[in-house]
Amino acid sequence: MALSKAESKQLLERMVFEETAPQEWVQDVWGLSPMHGDEAAKLLDVFDALVECCSEEKLENLVQSLVIARAEV
Repeated sequence: MALSKAESKQLLERMVFEETAPQEWVQDVWGLSPMHGDEAAKLLDVFDALVECCSEEKLENLVQSLVIARAEV
């Protein structure tokens, strides 16, 4: 079954940020260290930009390969 870009992004967010919403993760990191929080915010911006510039097919392939890799661990 094909995944939409929104579905793929949501699955990637769960893999990366687990149970925490991405923006909440940035705030948590910021609370521990403003310097690291700034870097976390930049990483989230890059994550969002990469998701936006990738096609649905490429995102779906990425999600599938990451799921397979996690299953092998």
